[in-house]
Amino acid sequence: MNTNRLKRPAVAWGAGLSAGLLSLGLALAGASQAQHSAPAGAGVVDEPEATTEAPRRVPRWILQGPGGRAVTALDFAGRYQLVAFGYVSCPDVCPTTMLEMQQVLALLGEVARKVQPLFISVDPQRDSLPVLAEYTRSFDDRIIGLTSRPELVAVAAKAFDVRYEIVREPGAAANAYTVDHTAGLFLVGPEGQLLTRFGYSTPVDQVVARIRRWLEAEPQR
Repeated sequence: MNTNRLKRPAVAWGAGLSAGLLSLGLALAGASQAQHSAPAGAGVVDEPEATTEAPRRVPRWILQGPGGRAVTALDFAGRYQLVAFGYVSCPDVCPTTMLEMQQVLALLGEVARKVQPLFISVDPQRDSLPVLAEYTRSFDDRIIGLTSRPELVAVAAKAFDVRYEIVREPGAAANAYTVDHTAGLFLVGPEGQLLTRFGYSTPVDQVVARIRRWLEAEPQR
């Protein structure tokens, strides 16, 4: 049970930008659904990671990042993306995952410049952009925190087969809840294709070794 019940301001979006993002996000959701349907159910999940031989779909999403600017996967074309989903007040799973991401970047050394780490919050009600930015910076300045309106967060989560659900105890305050969610790290390739998923608590050295193999196998640019 999460005992961190800090009340944080809800994200305030500009009406025009918000409507535009929502329309585009729902369009992406429709396109994604035509190709791939997310499994039913919710809760903390640790599915087997994808294999390199599996068909590689391209997750499509649009969220908001630092300064409120719109961010899509296309912004990172040509780079790998190391993606985690979670929320700031997560008591254990998210801090552990973020520490692992920090360690992965450190062990990759100079080649980490080819990898963009992303943390996508599934709790936009409490995780305002400033709160999210402070959280990601506490682990590594290179990690970009992203979130948006609930509808767009749902689109992004579905694109990765991530499931999440708000859990409230009876009688709890409106802002006092935890979020069960799919744990782990996703690796997206330089052309936007989903390469693999590392299950929660996969040893960091194994994650680094797999990423290095992908980097070594890519054609010279």
